[in-house]
Amino acid sequence: MSVEQKLRKIVTETFLVGGDNGELGGDDSFIETGIIDSTGILQLVEFVEQEFGFKVQDEDLIPENLDSINRLVAFVERKKLSSGADAPEGTMPCAVGAGALSTN
Repeated sequence: MSVEQKLRKIVTETFLVGGDNGELGGDDSFIETGIIDSTGILQLVEFVEQEFGFKVQDEDLIPENLDSINRLVAFVERKKLSSGADAPEGTMPCAVGAGALSTN
């Protein structure tokens, strides 16, 4: 299941009466449309942290990251890349170049 599918599923099952995700456009504001209130955003953040394996920092709690499906998907994808959340278990992300081990 893609990031978008997972997020749509939790939003529709938790916050939309009737659970019809066909009504939810990718750019529809959760707050402006009344789909999710401030308490719901905290529930959504908890889901994101558990499902995708990274911590949402206080500075990340802004509408530009969390106020629509499309914004949320973009935020999760950015955080997964920067945190290495997709790395196989037991591995760590590695930066190539600066600081690389020398064989001298």
